[in-house]
Amino acid sequence: MDKFSSLQIFVRVAETGSFSAVAKELGKSQSSVSKSIAALEKNLGALLLNRTTRSLSLTEDGERYFEEVRRLMTEFLDAESILKRGVQQISGNLRIAASVGYGRKVLMSLVAQFLREHRDVSIDLNLNDGWIDIVEQGVDVAIRIGDLPDSSLLAKKVGITQRCLVASHDYLTSVKKTIGIPRTPADLVNHQCVVYTGLQRRNIWEFNARDGTTEGVRVSGNFQSNSSIAIYEAGLKGMGICYSPTWLFEEEIKSGEIKVLLGDWSMRPLPIHAVYPPQRKHSAKVKAFVEHLSRHLALNEAH
Repeated sequence: MDKFSSLQIFVRVAETGSFSAVAKELGKSQSSVSKSIAALEKNLGALLLNRTTRSLSLTEDGERYFEEVRRLMTEFLDAESILKRGVQQISGNLRIAASVGYGRKVLMSLVAQFLREHRDVSIDLNLNDGWIDIVEQGVDVAIRIGDLPDSSLLAKKVGITQRCLVASHDYLTSVKKTIGIPRTPADLVNHQCVVYTGLQRRNIWEFNARDGTTEGVRVSGNFQSNSSIAIYEAGLKGMGICYSPTWLFEEEIKSGEIKVLLGDWSMRPLPIHAVYPPQRKHSAKVKAFVEHLSRHLALNEAH
């Protein structure tokens, strides 16, 4: 029995609760994953997993063993990387998760730069606009925009995203002679507004005036989506007004293709966090990537 391989398999099975998911992830058969766990249990003389036809769960012994093995394996891999490559170098696979829009518009350039600086690292980037369990998915670090819910995950604020109100020239031309171009937040109730459903207060758009007052407007429209890329496409196609992070339409704003509205009003910026499981706390590659994000996103904010 390859003890180290069996321990890796056990950790992932415990995290995902699935033999089949781990088999697919590792490119193995489900029976080989099951046999590996059985061999480990036989070697230890203890039952680690409760198995039923519908689910897997850790036994009491399995819980204790899992926590220790996961911590030791993370420390071992990091120590091995440092000894082999030197303190200033890191290596290995880094699994990152982010939303589709942020991944495509912002993160990809930062990932490319990170890989140029760390040639012994490989990155597996998971882009998904839905919520994912990063522990279950084996993600090392996730980039999340907005206020974070309470959880056992660790988080570091690496930047902020400014927001703005935008619309295409086609949309503004179509409404100019009828309802007019919006001059105040209250005017938005008469307009087609493209709603992003990924936020908790999806159709309540808040604006801050220069005198410090805040105004919230309940907006509506005939199109909404949980995808920032769909919001982006809707804005370009003149389907309505978008309440958007500036990075989503940055190029089009600079080119003049998209117009920023209500310039006398501002929107609350959203925090950007790097989120990672507690067991990745001492991971050298996670630390390096989080520091890379923090450094470059801070530079972007300064400009």
